[in-house]
Amino acid sequence: MTDRPQPPSPLTGTGTGTGTGGTTAPLTRIIRDTLDRLRAFDRHRPRAWDTAVTAFWVVAAVLDYTSGGWRTVAHDDVTAPEFLVLLMSLGFSLPLLWRRTHPVAVLLLMAPVSVVNIWTGAVVQAALLQLIPVFQIVLRSSLRTVGSAALLFVVPVLAGGVRIPAAWGQEVVSYVWGLVFVVLLGIAVRTRREYTEALVERAHRLEHERDQQARLAAAAERTRIAREMHDIIGHNLSVITGLADGGAYAARKNPERAGQALEAIGTTSRQALAELRRLLGVLRDDHPDADRTPQPTLDELAPLIDRVRRAGLPVHLELNGDPLQASLTPGRQLTVYRVIQEALTNTLKHATGPTSATVTLTRSRTHLDTHITDTGTAAELGTTAGTTAGTTAGTTTGTIAVTEEAPLPAQGIMGMRERAALYDGTLEAGPLPDHGGWQIRLRLPLEDTHQ
Repeated sequence: MTDRPQPPSPLTGTGTGTGTGGTTAPLTRIIRDTLDRLRAFDRHRPRAWDTAVTAFWVVAAVLDYTSGGWRTVAHDDVTAPEFLVLLMSLGFSLPLLWRRTHPVAVLLLMAPVSVVNIWTGAVVQAALLQLIPVFQIVLRSSLRTVGSAALLFVVPVLAGGVRIPAAWGQEVVSYVWGLVFVVLLGIAVRTRREYTEALVERAHRLEHERDQQARLAAAAERTRIAREMHDIIGHNLSVITGLADGGAYAARKNPERAGQALEAIGTTSRQALAELRRLLGVLRDDHPDADRTPQPTLDELAPLIDRVRRAGLPVHLELNGDPLQASLTPGRQLTVYRVIQEALTNTLKHATGPTSATVTLTRSRTHLDTHITDTGTAAELGTTAGTTAGTTAGTTTGTIAVTEEAPLPAQGIMGMRERAALYDGTLEAGPLPDHGGWQIRLRLPLEDTHQ
């Protein structure tokens, strides 16, 4: 059996509208827009709104007096003259001008008028306007103040009941029920308002936290990109510089070797451009098909060492315990690769005299240790400037050399330290104890640890 199409509803305009989103009922939308305009007008011109409301109730109270409507509820033994009835009607309506700014004061002003009203037996209907400041008090004040306002409203009625026993069956009961209804309504409105304000505050807080997280993520991404750019450009330019110097020297004696150096320079330059193009291509939003080749792993360690050797630095690679077969995550493999790359790059740039380097990778049951040493004097690196020590997860230990003339080595070691800290590793960097050389020790756990 198929469903029959529902006829259009006079409220929703469609048979299946839910009243939300694009299917909001026309009448609901009109009411909501009207209320929004009234709230906006009230926020910008509160005095004008208060004046309009007060004028409405003043007119209603005066009409009740002039039409004699108050006599329909007055007691038979009423002793109030008509001019006093008019004054009481105005006394209940005019103070409403300050009902929102000073509701307690307004209720205090109305209390004597209420006593006179009940005591004389006139019982003008404008007395019920006392419930308006009571409602405002419930919306804004404490429970103690609400209780005091309720007593201030009820006591004159009870006094009138003592004065005129017939009032118990009409005025007292109706006044008390009206008070209960207004208090409950005020509590409901106040609860709803506080709940809405809490939701708005939470939304603002979440928005602020989201923006803060976005800024932190952007800063971390900038740091990561800067680190990658430093490793790519610094290493390849150092290799190119070494090849160019060697080619210039060989050109005078062995043109064939100079040609090989130029060929190696071209290969290294193209590789550097490819890495930069891949890195920058990922950052461009308008190129979703940018090349996203995986980052270097330990499988590319041998080509890296070959390029450094061609640049003129003899490098010896030692592998203990099949480190290349270790179950390292891609991020850890990239960390080891970049640390070795940075260490050899620093040796190419800063070591003086006859220099060679040794790269040792040792795999244990829980860790992968990387040890890079060179035999250069590192004269351009200057003296040791500081020592940072630590063995907890996410920290590094070591001695870092920095100079005023060349701050880049310290930045390079700082980048290596950050890479190690990402995977709960430790990094030690400093001069060799026995001779003029430099060493870097990297220790990475094979799996995530929580120490």
